[in-house]
Amino acid sequence: MVRLKQLSLKSINGDSTIASEATHAHTQRTFTVNTLIEQDNNLKGEPEIIDSIEMQTGIDPVCSIIWLHGLGADGHDFEFIVPELELPPETPVRFIFPHAPIRPITVNNGMNMRGWYDIVDLPINADCPKQSDQEGVWRGDREGMQQSAQIVYRLIEQENQRGIVTEKIFLAGFSQGGAIALFAGLRLQAQLAGIIALSAYLPDETTIEAEKSIHNQSTQIFMGHGSQDPLIPLPIAARSHRLLRELGYDVEWHTYEMPHSIHPNEIEDIANYLNKHLVHSAPTNKR
Repeated sequence: MVRLKQLSLKSINGDSTIASEATHAHTQRTFTVNTLIEQDNNLKGEPEIIDSIEMQTGIDPVCSIIWLHGLGADGHDFEFIVPELELPPETPVRFIFPHAPIRPITVNNGMNMRGWYDIVDLPINADCPKQSDQEGVWRGDREGMQQSAQIVYRLIEQENQRGIVTEKIFLAGFSQGGAIALFAGLRLQAQLAGIIALSAYLPDETTIEAEKSIHNQSTQIFMGHGSQDPLIPLPIAARSHRLLRELGYDVEWHTYEMPHSIHPNEIEDIANYLNKHLVHSAPTNKR
């Protein structure tokens, strides 16, 4: 049974010496939404347990959105966006906000914090020797990305078992979470409803052509980025956009006058994107 929960969003400000990808755009907002499960198990050392928060816009969801937070944040970071999107009530949607595993992050002097993979340095820069291979192409922590992709795939399988077919599942993420949405989604051997990458980039770009799945070649990708982003500069995201287009992907590309954050106009654009792709048929048990 769905219960109501009052949620209050406050900006998350990390220590000035600590890199964090938590969002800062919305402060002091209070709203009521339908909330389901909240789990607080620690992921460390227990990869079979997927900690997540679930929220839904109505009973009997027909679609699911798996939304990945940024470095140093957690699944609570994007709870605010559910009512902000104002999705149509006739298409109930389940939002899954998983918490990333706790891992040492090199850029933060090896401090343990939630992250989908290790970050060596910021800002993300393909020309930085510490972040690049011998050809100058940024690769990053591929092992961590693969581990996080497996978490995403298990969440998809969980939704399949609950009656939501993969074609009705969106992958979304902010910053590091958006990078994983691209990394996992484009390699998934089943078609998704869509992929949303906010203030993000395509990681491990030299392998995508060989590893991409034909199943999501026609899946439309939404990319939104800030023109003043100090952590993932706009040229890095634009480079990812160009590469995806060159590989034949349909990318809906938006830029906004903002830093590493979320813009109100961006929320409106995401809502329009979702409304275009939401599936209105009843859920089935087939994949």
